Amino acid sequence: MTTATLDIERERLLKLAEEYKSKGYEILLHPNPEDLPDFLKGYRPDMIVRRGDEAVIIEVKSRSSFDSASTQYLRKLAGVVEHHSGWRFEFVMVNAGEMVNADETTDLSKTEGSLQKHEIKLRLQIARQLAGEYSESAILYSWSLVEATLRLVAEAEELSLSKFDTRYLVKKLTIEGVISQSEYQLLMKAHSLRNVIAHGFKTTEVTQNSVYELIDMAEQLLSALPIDDSNT
Repeated sequence: MTTATLDIERERLLKLAEEYKSKGYEILLHPNPEDLPDFLKGYRPDMIVRRGDEAVIIEVKSRSSFDSASTQYLRKLAGVVEHHSGWRFEFVMVNAGEMVNADETTDLSKTEGSLQKHEIKLRLQIARQLAGEYSESAILYSWSLVEATLRLVAEAEELSLSKFDTRYLVKKLTIEGVISQSEYQLLMKAHSLRNVIAHGFKTTEVTQNSVYELIDMAEQLLSALPIDDSNT
């Protein structure tokens, strides 16, 4: 692993530590073996954060350092954490080129343009139906519609965007006052859950209600946009 890769992972880990600390969590970076509970003996998580009865095990990996051994380690760790009440596992992947949370770079040459307002509204109805029985699939689908919605919101606000990274877009809209702090927190939580599922990990945090919250937010953002005449 190169020094540059280590720096990228370290920077992302520190940013996560700052985010959790701002929410009142106690931070333990690179905990020593004696600081770990018995069920984590043999593991060396990048960070543990605690608040009250809640504890989060956090691992950060870059794409370039992610291999079969890493996959096996992370799956075992996630499985161990899953069986302990009050504990949850969060995995964050960063690209070598920029600080993102498991986002793929979009090849715009292969797209036919972003979804428009009326298209998103129709698809959100499908997502709502899907959430009733398949909440994990629904949150993946809903998140794609949220991304399209956020792009429309940024366009309506005439914001200048330097990249299409979702986390960057959400933070930009929050800084500009377009979305609230509570909406920001909801989006970040949903984004984290989307990433866990998209990368093949299990989680019990995705529920029908959590999907509905995401869909409701997208619908509220859409309702505030100008009338879409493209389907008339």
